[in-house]
Amino acid sequence: MKQVTTDEQQHQLEQHAEQQRVDKVTTEISQQLADTTDKLAQAHQETHRIEVNYGDNTKVNVTEIDDKMETNAAVQQQKNLVESAVETEKILESQVTVLKDLADSPYFGRIDIDEDGDKDTLYIGTATLQDDQENFLIYDWRAPISSIYYNGTLGQVTYDTPGGKQAVDLEKKRQFLISQGKILNMFDTNETVGDEILQTVLGQQNDEKMRNIVATIQKEQNDIIRNTTADLLVVQGVAGSGKTSAILQRIAYLLYHSRSQLDADQIILFSPNRLFSNYISAVLPSLGEKNMRQVTLAEFLTQRFSGLTVESLFERFEKDQHSFPAVAKQLRLYKESAAFMDRVKAYVKKTDGHILAFSSIYFEGKPFFKKSEIQDIYSSLPKLMLPRDKFLNTKNTLIKRLKRRIKQDAHSDAVQEAVSLLDEYQYQSLTNHRTFTSGDDEINFVARALVRKRYEVIYDAIYNDYFIDIYEEYSSFLRDNRPVDIEPKLWDTMIQQTVNDVEAHKIHLEDAVPLLYLRDLLTGSGQNHSMQYLFIDEMQDYSAAQLVYVKHAFPRAKLTLLGDSAQDVFTAEYHPSDFIHEIENIFPHNRIALFTLLKSYRSTKPITDFAKAMLPNAQDIEAFSREGSKPAYYLCPSEDTALTQMTRLTNDLLHTNKTVAVLTKTEYQANKLYASLRADHPVTLMSDRDRSIPNGILILPIYLAKGLEFDAVIGYDVSKSSYHEAGDRDILYTLASRAMHDLQLVGIKAPSPILEEIPQDLFDYYQVTEAQELIAKSVE
Repeated sequence: MKQVTTDEQQHQLEQHAEQQRVDKVTTEISQQLADTTDKLAQAHQETHRIEVNYGDNTKVNVTEIDDKMETNAAVQQQKNLVESAVETEKILESQVTVLKDLADSPYFGRIDIDEDGDKDTLYIGTATLQDDQENFLIYDWRAPISSIYYNGTLGQVTYDTPGGKQAVDLEKKRQFLISQGKILNMFDTNETVGDEILQTVLGQQNDEKMRNIVATIQKEQNDIIRNTTADLLVVQGVAGSGKTSAILQRIAYLLYHSRSQLDADQIILFSPNRLFSNYISAVLPSLGEKNMRQVTLAEFLTQRFSGLTVESLFERFEKDQHSFPAVAKQLRLYKESAAFMDRVKAYVKKTDGHILAFSSIYFEGKPFFKKSEIQDIYSSLPKLMLPRDKFLNTKNTLIKRLKRRIKQDAHSDAVQEAVSLLDEYQYQSLTNHRTFTSGDDEINFVARALVRKRYEVIYDAIYNDYFIDIYEEYSSFLRDNRPVDIEPKLWDTMIQQTVNDVEAHKIHLEDAVPLLYLRDLLTGSGQNHSMQYLFIDEMQDYSAAQLVYVKHAFPRAKLTLLGDSAQDVFTAEYHPSDFIHEIENIFPHNRIALFTLLKSYRSTKPITDFAKAMLPNAQDIEAFSREGSKPAYYLCPSEDTALTQMTRLTNDLLHTNKTVAVLTKTEYQANKLYASLRADHPVTLMSDRDRSIPNGILILPIYLAKGLEFDAVIGYDVSKSSYHEAGDRDILYTLASRAMHDLQLVGIKAPSPILEEIPQDLFDYYQVTEAQELIAKSVE
């Protein structure tokens, strides 16, 4: 029989006392949850009552002026009542969600502090909880004093307060793992978060959506989360270092820290793909916050073009796999540089004597405003006026002339006759229940409204700037900006190809942002001044030109860029993605803070050690000490043998993992494998149109898995034919680092030379025979 030591007895006594406190807190949570649920039901009934009565209380009476004013006041009052009732419901719904989460795990940390002899014990959780006496039972992890839990070691520590730094003695730091109101683990530590807690959390199987990490935030992540001084925050983090998680907690912190000045709608996150957007969508709601806006670069660019399809990063990658000659690389590097954007700006500044490429505005097949008329308006303006001001002035002049034409046409016989033929419904819809001093005024108003409606298409053309041929203007810019190292004939061919693409309603990705930048600078449009924070994930996938444009599009937003230069799937073949040295040049007036995360938490130690061995300078990457089996590589003599091996692997891995991701290099390989694989379980082929990640066997190209993680990963066709270029190291590293618990690779005919350079003791190597026998083999 095991002898219980004094230390164990003491630990059991303390855990019993802590469990009693958990029971007390969960009882309080249950009571508050019941009360809040009742209030929510009452609020819902009240909202329904107001909405039902809305029509009765806002019946329109336009018989007399006083009646009309009274009706308008009633409408506004009812509108305010509805908005207030809906807002109350939203607040109560949020409170219910928070309380339900707290009921399961009320807190995860405890700190005992001594502030000038005044001792206090604080418990840290995902949200604040007070009892009816306003005593703090739980402190929100974002509260200033909670930073002690993440940053402080035992002894003298400081934390920020509105009045400045405050010093206290940290006497105890205790960590909990609580589930369903029961303490599963508890221990005291001097670290940020002890390895024992991390081992438990990281060893769990992956969920369909990312979880918040507030219970396991590390000190270096906490510094990122709580930074409020930098204009530009750059996070370089290795795969699995928690950089994306830290950024999401940072957004939650900013919303808490600046509650009265900042709303979630003033924050935008650029995601690598739609799958990733959905994957992270539960983090902020789990912390009681509304999700920020999310958009992919492809969605952002497509929204800014009308009737033009922008080539996506994925489409370009697939095309590059078939053909990417040296001259195409040279042209792309030039167009994607910050210097190219500087040339756009210089071109616009020199347009003082240049007449823009205008287009006629047509109505019913005939010019309504001729190109020559628009050019005359523009050229008559002062030469020293900024192009955007000249354009806006031209636009306003066109609108004035349109209004004048509407007024003239309203008196024509044809329009007057059209007014007389209107039925009662049409007539009333044009008057909008207005009152008039005379019959003539009423008829003239209806006539102008009729003409205005007819000419709406012209107003839309002016409002949306359709009278400038921005594509011709871009061609003009290109003709003036050929680089000296590109042959004139080759440059002219490229310009003509760009023109042909536009006529076919498409545009290359490298042309999209300089063209938009040119349009915005010439027309004074395209900027959103309401956004306060802009986050870009996978920054290594962005060109310098794209960063310049995104910053231009959100001029008042503070930027946070995060990524990993070693996961450069899209441009490693032709462009070094580690352009941190360029950041200061791209953003010369910003206060920049640079953070580097080198410890990987996602994968087991054997997987991380294997993955980092693919990189030339990875000695600083540190693997978290979570044990697991070595990665395995299976070299098959034929494609048929490889498919049979894939069936075996997927079946085996699904016994112990909820999700098995089969990653290919290209979409073509993914489609081909999906058509050929004969698995014993359902298989899902993923595309860039998908928005959610199901459990089971998934097949997808590696670029769609960026930012994601899976219980088990199988890399298919990791062969010499697929992974032989220098840039393929980044792709294969990205593939391997998606795996949390299991990593298997399958090759065909000949192994990738990248694997042959990895130390033999980091993975198991098997040669599969035609008879499907496995032969252990050393890498030669």
